[in-house]
Amino acid sequence: MRYNKNHKKEVLIMSQNYTPEFKKKIVRLHEEEGRTYKSITAEYGVSKASISKWCSEFSKECQTDPQAKEDYDSMKENLRLKRENEELRKEIAFLKKAAAFFAKEIG
Repeated sequence: MRYNKNHKKEVLIMSQNYTPEFKKKIVRLHEEEGRTYKSITAEYGVSKASISKWCSEFSKECQTDPQAKEDYDSMKENLRLKRENEELRKEIAFLKKAAAFFAKEIG
């Protein structure tokens, strides 16, 4: 930390270098797992701005790289299926409770 002429603190921000694999993992957590920037930041200590930047860069890459586009589409489909699966699990649990309730009423 250092002080400027007005004796105010200036925070020096150290930039970190992250591997492409790590960046892709973070993008995947957001795009495929549906994780929020906040939860990723809390777990990995990466700034929300970095996550946003990496997701944006990946989105741009999808415009020119067919493999990246395929990966992105796969991530989105996996997220959709996970959400649908969770919804179906909730519906099944509800139907089991309803079936048990009506079985008691009838029997």
